[in-house]
Amino acid sequence: MKINTLTAAILLTALAQPSTGIADEISFTRDIRPILSNKCYKCHGPDEDARVTEMRLDTRHGLFGEKTAPHSPVVPRSLKRSEIISRILSEDPDIRMPPAANNKDLTADEITVLKAWVKQGAQWEPHWSFQAPQATKAPSGKHDWGNNPIDEYVIYRLKQANLSPSETADPHTLIRRLYLDLIGLPPTMKELDSAMTTVFHDDGQLNQDRYGNLVDRLLNDSRYGERWARRWLDLARYADTNGYEKDRDRNMWPFRDWVIRAINTGMPFDQFTIEQLAGDMLPNATPQQRIATGFHRNTMLNEEGGIDPLEFRFHAMTDRVATTGTTWLGLTTGCAQCHTHKYDPITHRQYYEFMAFMNNTDEPEMDIPDADVDQRHQANLAKAEDLISELRTQYIKSGKDLEAEFTVWLTSQRNRKRNWQPISPASLQTNLPHLQLERNQVVFASGDSTKHDIFELEYPVKTEAVTAIRLEALPDPRLPNYGPGMTNYEGTIGDFFLTEFEIQVNGKRIKLEKAVHSYAKNRYGNQDTSAQLMIDGDIQTGWSVHEGQGERHIAILQPTEPIPAGDWTIIMHFGRHFSSSLGKFRLSIATDNKPLSAEELPPAAENLLDIPDSEQTEEQRQALATQFLLQSPELKEQAGRINTLRKRPGYQRAMVMQERPQENPRPTHRHHRGEYLSPKESVTPQPLNFLHPFQTGTPANRLGFAQWIVAAENPLTSRVVVNRHWDAFFGNGIVTTLDDFGFQGNAPSHPHLLDHLAIELLKNDWSIKWLHKYIVTSATYQQSSVVNSNAINIDPSNELLSYFPRTRLDAEVIRDSILQSAKLLSPKMYGPPVKPLQPAGIGAAAYGSPKWIASIGEDRYRRSLYTYTKRTVPFAMFNTFDGPSGESCTSKRNRSNTALQALTLLNDVMFLDIARQFGQELAESNQDTESNIRMAFLRLYSRPPNTDELREVTDVFNSTFEYYSENPDSAKEFSGLESERGVMTTAWAVIVRALFSTDEAITKN
Repeated sequence: MKINTLTAAILLTALAQPSTGIADEISFTRDIRPILSNKCYKCHGPDEDARVTEMRLDTRHGLFGEKTAPHSPVVPRSLKRSEIISRILSEDPDIRMPPAANNKDLTADEITVLKAWVKQGAQWEPHWSFQAPQATKAPSGKHDWGNNPIDEYVIYRLKQANLSPSETADPHTLIRRLYLDLIGLPPTMKELDSAMTTVFHDDGQLNQDRYGNLVDRLLNDSRYGERWARRWLDLARYADTNGYEKDRDRNMWPFRDWVIRAINTGMPFDQFTIEQLAGDMLPNATPQQRIATGFHRNTMLNEEGGIDPLEFRFHAMTDRVATTGTTWLGLTTGCAQCHTHKYDPITHRQYYEFMAFMNNTDEPEMDIPDADVDQRHQANLAKAEDLISELRTQYIKSGKDLEAEFTVWLTSQRNRKRNWQPISPASLQTNLPHLQLERNQVVFASGDSTKHDIFELEYPVKTEAVTAIRLEALPDPRLPNYGPGMTNYEGTIGDFFLTEFEIQVNGKRIKLEKAVHSYAKNRYGNQDTSAQLMIDGDIQTGWSVHEGQGERHIAILQPTEPIPAGDWTIIMHFGRHFSSSLGKFRLSIATDNKPLSAEELPPAAENLLDIPDSEQTEEQRQALATQFLLQSPELKEQAGRINTLRKRPGYQRAMVMQERPQENPRPTHRHHRGEYLSPKESVTPQPLNFLHPFQTGTPANRLGFAQWIVAAENPLTSRVVVNRHWDAFFGNGIVTTLDDFGFQGNAPSHPHLLDHLAIELLKNDWSIKWLHKYIVTSATYQQSSVVNSNAINIDPSNELLSYFPRTRLDAEVIRDSILQSAKLLSPKMYGPPVKPLQPAGIGAAAYGSPKWIASIGEDRYRRSLYTYTKRTVPFAMFNTFDGPSGESCTSKRNRSNTALQALTLLNDVMFLDIARQFGQELAESNQDTESNIRMAFLRLYSRPPNTDELREVTDVFNSTFEYYSENPDSAKEFSGLESERGVMTTAWAVIVRALFSTDEAITKN
């Protein structure tokens, strides 16, 4: 008898409900809601804008209406009175539902199921994933199979389907599987030998206690963090570049290293979550907790000419909402950006209330404390002092009279020096950036900026006849690239572009005649950017300090006539085709008539000029003498070395999130149809209350939001987490739609097992290491992957797990495994990204045609986790094997099967290089052919070859060796080696290339 597809699916899925035991009982959650969601919710669902009538089929009241009504959409046990049944059976096209124009006709099977449900009483159920996980006792049966409760849930369903579990996998397969899953690498020959002799009894039976000990060792291996960090980075959309057209480099690797360390230390997942979403808001947040907030700095950054930075910040926020929903809640929150969600209970307004939690942040960079950098800096300062102590002797050797020249210089400096008086603003106004008055009359800018910012500052000046104004542009570690500007995309990071500087006194504009600057390289490409251009009346020109980031710069402005006292208004215009405002500055005034000059000593030395010679200490005089020597043309080379040694410590920078100050919150608006240019009413942060409300006392900010996500009351997070990890081991989740636990997602294959894992995860303090051990020590995990025909017929997708599913390895695991087999894999951890070999010309079509310059030494052979990821030009081999680009959150990778993959394994320059070195090792091993083949099999496949394989590979090697013996030039061209050594190396390289290219090399069995 042929069973139709839907009926078969219902019968099979019914076995997921151990509590019923009745295969033909219709479940609303499993059988009815998917039909309504797919065929009816578009017009009768949550989205009020799309709803064509008042009838709703997504709520209980909507389905059943009033009990006293003669007709309702559904009347339990009455097909005649159920309007929904009448409509779907009607022959009248004006009455029949769904309308033909919708192209969502119900199938005969779906109609049968709906009618059966009504006849059975039309039991309604809330959506399973929005209810708290339910603890159920693992079903027990008469069998002697299983290691822990996981197996009881699995075998119960297998028995209901008349299936049996498979026997335990053979030792070699199980050990390789375990190593690949936990550390992302096959065992070395030494590790394999140790496992074979300690984990298995002499008869080949598995010793579960010793197996558990091996699991513990792997969970505590530093390689474990590298393996599982890569999976998290898929969700975090990690990359080393900004994305979009220009796709410039960014410094995200400190976040990647934080993830590795957090996983290796066994950080509980709730803490892991809170630190990434709100680490900066924790009490006394550590640098590492701030680095953790890089999770949401992984959004792309558009640097194309002419874009609006605020618009693309909005797009980054929508990405953060979607990523948060996918990663922690398993919900398609992004579907509510433009309108109320068509299926799940998320309104359009709630989407922006959800966004508001994350929207009140600034996005600075921070120095990463590093004791080694501090030590090097102190050593450099000591070297600089040694060189300074030698300057006097070197100057005298030049034939100059030190004291006479110093006296002349000191006099000239005092004649030049102006008596600057810093002035303090009484009010600070801008079009958008937030200005704050700090110590010593310094003004600091933060927050958002636009392509055309205007700073307007009010200064009550009591000094008469001001003859000069000094504008200091000051560096600060809070600014991009230390400032002094706020430019953070497209232009030079940390620069500014001051197009016009205006002064008004009592409402009257003051004419400025001249402006000079201290920076000698005031050019931007071929464009002059000198200070004079900020008073020329042309908004297309201005003052900039391109390539002078991280340093103090000054501009001196001279009015045509002295400026009187009064209410001064200083207006600064900033603008290019990108944001370019000043980040930190101070204004000072002078009343003398000294020549216009921007020449100044460092502030500390400048202040010493005011002390008469007779009152100076020896230390103060020596400090001035040092400045004289450093400016002396005769000591220019030495001064350059000293200035280099004195530069600020070269800390690595990390991209982080930072909550805005209370006095400058960022408002969040609902955007009509999700359009940036259509902001409507403002909204406040609110959680998705249909999951669970905020607990009393929880702050309505990003920290409270993170705590809400991992609260025990949240029905989704723990389920989503265990399901994603189950997918990592078995190739499919218990819920196969990893990123959709809503109405459109698939029902769980083992719902009680899913809830059991979710509850136990919380009981075990959110320990992912506990979860991994629990899974890999189950008999379900330890099964053989050999398939039998009975299982294929009954359960073709292996949903019931009667055998272990074979899956292709991730791209990074393939490369790392092959490197490991060749003994080339570097154990070096952490640090900036590296560039392995890849084919030439990969980046030719990208912006600027970037050239790929491969790393040298061990960096060429580091784990794939550390490979440089350029969003517009992904690493070729990873791209071929479905690695993510980092452009969006990836909860599950595709698994394609293409000819290009085989060609990559065989001919990619990276694999040719590995094969050459592996082949050379085998050629020089002083072993016979069969021993070399056995060694290659053990290192690559974690098993010895069988008799047929040994014979076939030996025959191929012999014929290959014979070929290259007759063609030694070809062997030399490949191996770079002369005579028989080159022939032997090339022949073995052919063999290992063939072994690399097999299914077994790239598959977890």
